[in-house]
Amino acid sequence: MSTDPALFARLLTTRALVRRHAAWSPERLRADQARRLVQLRAHARHRSPFYAEHHKALGDAPLAELPPVTKKDLMAQWDDLVTVPGLRLVEASARLAELEASRLDPGRPWQGRWWLAGTAGTTGRRGVFVWDRPEWAQVLTSYARVNDWAGVRVGVRHRMRAAIVSTTNPTHQSAVVGASLRNPLVETLRLDAARPIGDTIAALNAFQPRLLVCYASVLGPLAEAQLAGRLAISPEKVVTASEETLEPARLNALMAWRVGIVSTYAATETATIASSCPLGSMHLYEDFVIPEPVDDDYRPVPDGVLAPRVLVTVLFSRTLPLIRYELSDSVRLATERCPCGLPFRCLAEVCGRTDDTLRLAGRNGEAVPLHPAALHEALEPVAVHGWQVEQRPDGLTISVVDPEGRLDTEAIRSRVRSALSVAGVAPTVGVDVKVTREAGRTPLGKVRLIRPLAPD
Repeated sequence: MSTDPALFARLLTTRALVRRHAAWSPERLRADQARRLVQLRAHARHRSPFYAEHHKALGDAPLAELPPVTKKDLMAQWDDLVTVPGLRLVEASARLAELEASRLDPGRPWQGRWWLAGTAGTTGRRGVFVWDRPEWAQVLTSYARVNDWAGVRVGVRHRMRAAIVSTTNPTHQSAVVGASLRNPLVETLRLDAARPIGDTIAALNAFQPRLLVCYASVLGPLAEAQLAGRLAISPEKVVTASEETLEPARLNALMAWRVGIVSTYAATETATIASSCPLGSMHLYEDFVIPEPVDDDYRPVPDGVLAPRVLVTVLFSRTLPLIRYELSDSVRLATERCPCGLPFRCLAEVCGRTDDTLRLAGRNGEAVPLHPAALHEALEPVAVHGWQVEQRPDGLTISVVDPEGRLDTEAIRSRVRSALSVAGVAPTVGVDVKVTREAGRTPLGKVRLIRPLAPD
């Protein structure tokens, strides 16, 4: 069972209530959002010193008029942002460090009441997030909905063998979720995405999972191994998470297993933000999170237009309220509703992080931006096994995964140079292409597609 029986009981109640939301009308969904938003804002304003000042004289202002909250704001004023007196960042950070050092069970609540997770901090300072029991039940429910919509059945007659290829770091939210949901009906194999792919293939062959959950960057190599006969598993569903799913990898996975590939969009701060419905559309979890795609000046971006960032308001956050919290993900909302009947709007695209926008020398000497989307368009059709771009002071290094040694590196260099030219980048900016057998990964096992220059 769960390492916290009280949590498990609350989870069952929360899931039962949330499942009813699928039958709501869009109008009822909006009314529920508005009601819960009023409650969240009042709670934050009265119990968080940070929000008392941040929203001063804005009690009745529309959500779109409230000032955003950045990760820098959150971490700099964490002790004033939380709503529980005595809860301190230094102690929460020490607990995360203790988890990493001793590999304690992350599913057991800290001090009997808090669940903690941290972001990797690969693009800056690490984020530290905390939830109480009702909030953590909401987090778990958001992840359970992914399986519900995917049609994954779990019960006495449908015991689950789930393989999760991501990270085994106990401070990562996926590890905390997995430990919190431990029960005899679900046998789970957790594998580190950073381990050699051959070891992962051997472990999966031995385990034979009914459900495969993996980082999106692992999907391609595993699908290629299945097509080549090195991997021989028959999952009922495949779920990708935590990274962008590149189209060549998704197509290979469809050919390899001939089952639905379920895409998810989530963040440590919010838990699941969107996932695939039975028809394949990515629906926003608008009963959990209010997303606002905005431009660089925080002005609303219309549906159908790629926004450089998104502000999220987490409707269930109380201990660490997140109201118009900035995520640097570049997203585009769909202009039409899915015919599946769900009341939630659809997410058309997640295309990299705005933080990954490169600034390169222009033809007239000025710096010009190169959005990640331009590199996706240039590289995905030819570097089908994966790619990474690292910025150097004098140009770019393109690493392409080529296990078979068949790629034309000159053709790849030409496509990248063409994309740079269209963006107005000077021809003196160097482009080097090198071949690698596997993509480089972060300590949490993720593949960072684009690595800009570190700030001075």
